[in-house]
Amino acid sequence: MDLSPHDRNVEQPPAGDPPATPTDRPTPPLTLAIDIGGTGLKASVLDADGAMVADRVRVDTTYPTSPTKLVDDLAALVAPLPKAARASAGFPGMVRTGKVLSAPHFVTVGGPGTDVDPDLRRAWDHFDLAAALTERLGIQTRVANDADLQGAAVVHGAGLELVVTLGTGFGTALFYQGRLVPHLELAHHPFRKGQTYNEQIGDAARKAAGDDRWNRRVRKALDRMRALMFFDHCFIGGGNAQRIRPDILDPDMDLVDNAAGILGGIKLWEEGHLGL
Repeated sequence: MDLSPHDRNVEQPPAGDPPATPTDRPTPPLTLAIDIGGTGLKASVLDADGAMVADRVRVDTTYPTSPTKLVDDLAALVAPLPKAARASAGFPGMVRTGKVLSAPHFVTVGGPGTDVDPDLRRAWDHFDLAAALTERLGIQTRVANDADLQGAAVVHGAGLELVVTLGTGFGTALFYQGRLVPHLELAHHPFRKGQTYNEQIGDAARKAAGDDRWNRRVRKALDRMRALMFFDHCFIGGGNAQRIRPDILDPDMDLVDNAAGILGGIKLWEEGHLGL
């Protein structure tokens, strides 16, 4: 469903979001940063220093979502934002050179946990989202996995750093000495009781199990990640990171603000930073 300007919700930054810092003279170039989620679509404009120059805008993700519909919805979402010179977008799936290789949320008829639509699966297969957004928005656009993008905003650049995003699903990104490691869709790997990380730790599972049981599952998942990767540090973000109990975290684990999904947008334009 296309959204007119009057139907959009312009959201004030929630608690924990860095406030927008409008200024008469932001540092160029301006970057339109888009965070595509299975639950919501979010965007803002950043200056070269990573400061938001406009309040974040947000709308709910609606289903079914074809590639054309997503591009239309994003174009409507960002229309009220200041004009930027370039754009970046984080997408919840496997992305390579701007093309979507997997779109686990968007191939379903009604969102995560519902049946897969074969027509949507075909439509999303190798869809060039970067090219489609470049054409629709009228500015050069780069697209990467959303966890990779969020990680770029928070990692310290020392050793092996794991980024976990807890939202509609379970996202991961891995960095070594500040460089992005080729993305792995660990969310779809078996975790427990014959189900994947997405199925056991995604938002639908959290609502069904309750926060206490969900926290215990998250702790088990973090233990698995440590045994698999021997990471030096782990950063945990996403919309459900705020539900993590501090007692399940080790000293080398930090919770990070969900706004990193947007703030990582300028990293896609730093030469060689994400290897893209």
